[in-house]
Amino acid sequence: MNVKLKHISKDWVDPDDAPELDEQWFQDAHVYIGDTLIKRGVGRPQIKNTKEMLSLRLDADILEKLRASGKGWQTRLSNHIKEAVLKDAL
Repeated sequence: MNVKLKHISKDWVDPDDAPELDEQWFQDAHVYIGDTLIKRGVGRPQIKNTKEMLSLRLDADILEKLRASGKGWQTRLSNHIKEAVLKDAL
């Protein structure tokens, strides 16, 4: 008898066993044709209030100061603009 066999767990599961491919698995899967994504599977839910991309021209000194304030300066700028616009709306 081989001594090493005593240490093998009876609950061992082969890591190469593939999961069962049921209908839900196919609904949630990403679909590709070559490298092109055709259908995105289940992911993070979409947020209600998405932000919109726009082009904005700022004076160089303002932009320099914003960037110097560190990471997240775009979000802080957005918050300042939002606060100013909502303050005037009241």
